[in-house]
Amino acid sequence: MNTAADIEKRLAKLDVLIKETKARLPAHSVKPGIMMELMAYEDEYDALLAQKAALPFRLIRP
Repeated sequence: MNTAADIEKRLAKLDVLIKETKARLPAHSVKPGIMMELMAYEDEYDALLAQKAALPFRLIRP
């Protein structure tokens, strides 16, 4: 099971990968492989956000 910290780390990495992949997109004639890669990253990002939202909320007391 992923912890909130694990999910946050992966979300940060995916954010970088998504930005890098979008930067590689040409203005015209986008290659299907690049679009598939981008969509896979975005799908994983969305799934992790949902997984994070489903984690039990815990209050941290000092």
